[in-house]
Amino acid sequence: MIKHHPSNALLAQYCNASLPASLSVAVAIHLEMCECCKAEVKRLEAHNADAIFAQADLPVDEELSVDEMSLFAAITASDEVDEVYEVPPQTIAITKQYSYQLPRALARIPHGKFMQMGKLSRSRIGLEDGALRSSLLHIDAGGEIPEHTHTGFELTLLLDGEFSDEDGDYVAGDFMWLDGRHQHTPTTKDGCLCYTVVSSALHFNKGLSKLLNPIGNLIY
Repeated sequence: MIKHHPSNALLAQYCNASLPASLSVAVAIHLEMCECCKAEVKRLEAHNADAIFAQADLPVDEELSVDEMSLFAAITASDEVDEVYEVPPQTIAITKQYSYQLPRALARIPHGKFMQMGKLSRSRIGLEDGALRSSLLHIDAGGEIPEHTHTGFELTLLLDGEFSDEDGDYVAGDFMWLDGRHQHTPTTKDGCLCYTVVSSALHFNKGLSKLLNPIGNLIY
């Protein structure tokens, strides 16, 4: 069962279309996997729609200009419906042993070749989103990410498989938001695929992985 969800503030920003693209994609993927959050988004969108229609009944000089009222009337008078089309499933093969079907929200977004380092593999998602970097991160069975904290924030959405850290166990659909207040060592028994968004480099705390810290901003 999914235990970790986007905050109410993130869901509200998603409904208002005010999230950066990489975070909006993360919420959209979570909604594909979580009926609870999907219901909350439906409620928020209905509330937003009611607010807009209520606003349209106010005198023009209080809220909307004449041009805005005309545009609103033209939109609501139209019987046209956007064409609904199927998004074919996209399956990715990371190795002969590991293949996954991507969520619908990722199926039409390009991603780079998986670069492997030991039991870790990363593919950059093709989103231009300022300082934010989004990726597909795969950890082979028995793998781990060395203990680290965060110089910015790190969003991790588990797409498939399982992993654990010092705070608990995670299943597909879990949505975790961490920052400099947290440090952890994710490990997986059977392997996992995650969608990640980071705003800055990770900071490794122990062992040889600390050698990556001086070049962290170049590789995050």
